[in-house]
Amino acid sequence: MDLATLIGLFLGFGLLIWSMVSSAGKDVNAFLNIPSLLIVVGGGIASVMISSPLARFVKAGKFLGKALMHKERSAQKLIKDLVSYAEIARRDGILSLEGATRDADDPFIVKGIQMAVDGTDPELIEAIMNNELEAIAERHDHGKSIFELLGKYAPAYGMIGTLIGLVVMLKNMSDPSSIGPAMAVALITTFYGSVVANMFALPIADKLAARNDEELMLKTIIIKGVMSIQSGDNPRIVEQKLKTFLPPSLRQEEDKGQED
Repeated sequence: MDLATLIGLFLGFGLLIWSMVSSAGKDVNAFLNIPSLLIVVGGGIASVMISSPLARFVKAGKFLGKALMHKERSAQKLIKDLVSYAEIARRDGILSLEGATRDADDPFIVKGIQMAVDGTDPELIEAIMNNELEAIAERHDHGKSIFELLGKYAPAYGMIGTLIGLVVMLKNMSDPSSIGPAMAVALITTFYGSVVANMFALPIADKLAARNDEELMLKTIIIKGVMSIQSGDNPRIVEQKLKTFLPPSLRQEEDKGQED
């Protein structure tokens, strides 16, 4: 579970509700208008459906789940695992890795090591793994685009709802007492559009982009590790190559831990 996303959503909506209650007091119903909400949410979803393939749209819930439910993976642990494979290959030969990767929890590692064990040409191994990396990035981009589109269309439907409200208000100018409430209803759709875009859709799109960057970095570490193991590099060389992907602070922590 991604606590940052959940805490951010609860904090954002909590502060929003608090400000509404503090401003309106008991008249909090002034911020509730079902037709306006339907225009923004329903219209935004409709436009996303129009602009996206259906197969991609129906996976929106799955993509949302990736943003909310996420299992952190440690780059340091991944590097240690790859270095241990390099040590086994150096000591017992690369064929011994066929059994060593049975407990690996990442199919990408297993696939790369298996190709190396099978004697596949190094350039072909790298090409296949890079192609898979590109496919993963493309799938992630599809998920991100769904929420980016919703973030783009929701404010526009907020303005459409406001225009509808203004038309209704202008038709009833003969009754001055109705102008204030009608204007409030007209503006509430703009409010809904901004909230949907800036507190939900666009932050989720950005979180999916961050998750994509994290996963691609881990997969790149795996590719570099597999290629280094396949070429027969010394485990220390493998470790130094892979540590270049870590921030300097983490590299220092790793080096200090080894010294201790």
